Amino acid sequence: MRVCLIYPGIVGKGFDSIGQGMDSGWISHGLAILAACARQAGHEVSLIDLRAMKGWEHFQRDLADRHPEVVALTIMSADYNPAMHCLEITRAFDPKIITMVGGAHATIMPQELESNPNIDHIFLGEAENTFPDALNKLARGEAVPRIVPGDHPDLNSIPYADHALFIDEWRAQGYAVTSPEAPFAEELPPPFVTIIAGRGCMYNCSYCQPAERHIFGRKVRMRSVGNVMGELEELRDRFHFASLMFHDDCLTEDREWVIEFCRAYRAAGFTQPFFCQSRADIIVKNEDMVALMAQVGLKGYFIGFESGSDRVLRFIRKGTKRAQNLKAAEICRKYGIAIWANYMLGLPTETKDEVLETISMLKKIDPDYYSPAFYTPHPGSDLYDYCIANDLSLIKDHDSYRRNPDEAKIRGVDYEWLAWALAESQKRTPLNRLQRGVRKTWKRYAQPKKIARKLRQLFGAQQ
Repeated sequence: MRVCLIYPGIVGKGFDSIGQGMDSGWISHGLAILAACARQAGHEVSLIDLRAMKGWEHFQRDLADRHPEVVALTIMSADYNPAMHCLEITRAFDPKIITMVGGAHATIMPQELESNPNIDHIFLGEAENTFPDALNKLARGEAVPRIVPGDHPDLNSIPYADHALFIDEWRAQGYAVTSPEAPFAEELPPPFVTIIAGRGCMYNCSYCQPAERHIFGRKVRMRSVGNVMGELEELRDRFHFASLMFHDDCLTEDREWVIEFCRAYRAAGFTQPFFCQSRADIIVKNEDMVALMAQVGLKGYFIGFESGSDRVLRFIRKGTKRAQNLKAAEICRKYGIAIWANYMLGLPTETKDEVLETISMLKKIDPDYYSPAFYTPHPGSDLYDYCIANDLSLIKDHDSYRRNPDEAKIRGVDYEWLAWALAESQKRTPLNRLQRGVRKTWKRYAQPKKIARKLRQLFGAQQ
């Protein structure tokens, strides 16, 4: 069958935004894997990425040019509105096109989609098996249920994500793309790629769970190290990537897996720097693992510090403490690992004094990158249910499910003051600025190779 996959993620940067950072420079691994699965089953697959469109008229023209038999969209909560508009346009263009939706929002909030006449099938959970199976049934003229339950595929048996699905489409739309995905940190030079090594999360943070378990199940499932290395070798051969990032919620959950990966990565001749996500408590308890990761190429950790208040950390069930956040930052500094600090302001029950605790923690951590958010109640999480039960949510439109720190999300928060706190949280102290300047200068001029080169130049000039 002729299948057109649609990526509707334009709420952040909008149309015509390819290459503009994380929002508009990275692929959807879900669609990239489903494309590979559908092709493996013998179906013809194309992609429309709304971020590469100039507007809705452009989308209509592209849809008409492809004239698919099936249109399938992935939907995050924030992508709901553009996704629904895509479906309206599709239905108006040709009512015979079979429409499918899946992804996080479809899995967590299927009741919001069931009555939509523009949707034929709703896929729950992971669809690497169920999506191509449904396409096969449709091709044979067999019935497919309106709601298709997911399953948990063997991650070592499914195809690798088709990274070219996105980069080829971006180029076809006129973008001069030279990197498979947009690098976002100075430690990660292009060509840059992202990869996912596993699925699920063993932790129980109330702002996330149990939504993730509804999608991936209760257990964390990791691809084998050999399987991940196979994909990296394929990406190296095809794109000659110079750096990468792991998308996993917490790559470092399984210490033994990480150690095996580090050894395999080095043995295969990889030296490319990479970033991944970890947790403060894991870093503190596994400094030897951190050191090994740094030796083989780790250049940065995404760390969910979230708050500098122990009471707030307990309230959101983070499972970490302020002291661990500070100690983890010390360990990162020791091994030259950049810190990408994720944190939230405006959490339910949080006081201004507790926000100030977060600010003081960040002054001590002095992260390399600040990634703040105003707490946003997301469907499927226990903290979302808490906000609904206590009439706290101010979310009136799906667009506001973005984690952007520039609009009111819940009642009882002084957002004018929080805007000051947001700015203050990202101000470095004079001492931190001085130390950063010294480190930058040392890194620039005191590297052994550079010193040797300068000495050769000096002695050569004297001869």
